[in-house]
Amino acid sequence: MAEGFLMEVCVDSVESAINAERGGAGRLELCSSLLEGGISPSIGLLQVVKQYVRIPVYTMIRPRGGDFLYSDREVEVMRKDIELVKSHGADGLVLGALTEDGRVDAELCMELLAVSRPLPVTFHRAFDMVHDPVVALETLVSLGFERVLTSGCDCSALEGLPLIKRLVEQAKGRITIMPGGGITERNLQRILEGSGVLEFHCSARSSKDSSMKFRNSCVNMGASLTASEYGLKVADVCKVRTLNAIAKNTL
Repeated sequence: MAEGFLMEVCVDSVESAINAERGGAGRLELCSSLLEGGISPSIGLLQVVKQYVRIPVYTMIRPRGGDFLYSDREVEVMRKDIELVKSHGADGLVLGALTEDGRVDAELCMELLAVSRPLPVTFHRAFDMVHDPVVALETLVSLGFERVLTSGCDCSALEGLPLIKRLVEQAKGRITIMPGGGITERNLQRILEGSGVLEFHCSARSSKDSSMKFRNSCVNMGASLTASEYGLKVADVCKVRTLNAIAKNTL
C-alpha cells in the first residue's frame, strides 16, 4: 500500500491475487470473469485466495453480466452468495442494483446490506449507469455503503475525472469515492492529483500465453468475440509495483 493512497486490484484468479499482493496492493476485489466486468466468484476461488494472501478480500456479488436490474430469483442467488462468502472468509462485499429508471434500488440494497452485516460493502460501477449521480450518491450515503467505485459515469476514470472530483467534494468524507476504469501508469498521477481521492481501483493485467502445446483453433468455448482460450490475462507484479510507486510519489 502506497503511503496516503490505497490501491485495490480486481482479480479473478489465485495467481492474480498473489501477484497483486506481491506488487503492493492494499485490498483485492475478487470476482470471476473480468471480461464481463466481474461476476460472483466461486467459493473455491475465495477459499484458496484467502489461503495465499493476507490483505483484505472484498468479494463481488453479481449473479450475471449485463445490466443491474435483477429479478426475484436473481436476488435469491445474491442473498445466498452473500451468506456463503461471509461464512468462507470474505472481508467485505461489492454489490449494486438499479431500478428500471436508472436510480439506485434503495429497497433492494437495504435488504442486501442487512444480509451483509457486519461486513463493509462497496457499491460497484452500477453507479456509472445511474440517471443522476448526485442523487445516487446521497442515496448510497443514507444506506450506509462504505465506498462507491466509479469511472465518473464515463468510459474511463480519466474521462470521468471532472465528475469524480465533484463527487469527492459532495461526499465530504461521508463515503469513500474510489475511481476505477482504465487506470494505468500513464494516467494514474493525473487522476489522483485531479480528484482528491485516497483510494483507486485497477486490474494491472498483462497477457500470458497458454502453456498448451496441442491447440484446436477450430473450437471456441464462448461467443465469437471472447478472448482466445490460449491467451490469459493475469495481474502483473511489475505493473502493480509501478502503480504503487506512482501513487506513493504523488502529492
